[in-house]
Amino acid sequence: MGQGDRPVSGGPVAGDPRFFRRGGPHPLAAVARAADGAAPDRELMLTGVAPLQSARPDEVSFLDNRRYLPALAATRAGAVILRAEFVDRVPPATIAIITAEPYLGWARVAALFHPEPPVQPGRHQAAVVEAGAEVDPSAEIGAFAVIGAGAVLGPRCRIGAHAVIGPGVVLGPDCRVGSHVSVSHAILGARVTLHPGARIGQEGFGFAVSATGPVTVPQLGRVILEDDVEIGANSTVDRGSAQDTVIGAGSRLDNLVQIGHNVTLGRCCVVVSQAGISGSTVLGDFVQVGGQAGLVGHLQIGRRARIGAQAGVMADVADGAEIVGSPAEPVRDFFRGVAALRRLSRRRRSPSS
Repeated sequence: MGQGDRPVSGGPVAGDPRFFRRGGPHPLAAVARAADGAAPDRELMLTGVAPLQSARPDEVSFLDNRRYLPALAATRAGAVILRAEFVDRVPPATIAIITAEPYLGWARVAALFHPEPPVQPGRHQAAVVEAGAEVDPSAEIGAFAVIGAGAVLGPRCRIGAHAVIGPGVVLGPDCRVGSHVSVSHAILGARVTLHPGARIGQEGFGFAVSATGPVTVPQLGRVILEDDVEIGANSTVDRGSAQDTVIGAGSRLDNLVQIGHNVTLGRCCVVVSQAGISGSTVLGDFVQVGGQAGLVGHLQIGRRARIGAQAGVMADVADGAEIVGSPAEPVRDFFRGVAALRRLSRRRRSPSS
């Protein structure tokens, strides 16, 4: 083990140097700036981030949930990012970094200590770049990756091992494509991230029914991934049938998500693991879809709607609505029904009934 590493038996280690690039150390003032927070004018060098339970006096941690106040009381962290309401619970040896959004501050501080590894320009000798592909000299192409004819890779793109970028695909600057990803029939904006095993642009599930069985309908659309989209591992985004499938800027798809053909997601949508969205459904901006939710096709989901886990959505959803259940209904209606069923069940069990 390297100097400063903790043994595996010593509890959780944030940012194991075998896997994560390290930056720093950084002075307290720089860490507070990164967290968009305020801290006293003290001389303290911080070397990394860690959970409250295991942080050392030269590390920074955070608190965003009052359930962890006992851990805050016992922490040895040199500094903790938290809201002002919890300052009086900080141990005397720990410095409070006060911010309105501790978790956001933590995200930025963690990135300060563990920045993304820089792109290594060039292509592995085992990579295949077909004739006519345009690869920016600053791009990195990993072992056994394939870049199809006519594909365009923008500045500072990173293509992982065994990834396949199909003919004509366009990647904007600073895209990250993980290992074993396949991309076809797609246009990607800037800073798009595709995690390992993602499948982008494959043929959608479209067929006509004949007397002798299904007849495949050619899928002639594309996939458009706008700026800052992130697609999780082993998720799939089908290309459109005659129009495009569009994932709006800033949207996040978890691992194991299915997006059908002609679907449109607005800006900054979040779709959680194992959810499926059927063809031609449209989500407005900032929609949240819980894990294992299923949406039938041709729906309109309003802006900032929230769809609960395992919901079965079979009708349009209004702006700002919160729905759960299968078939999905407004949260209040759902729990009112649950309460009524429980009352009825208790009456039937009661000896006096």
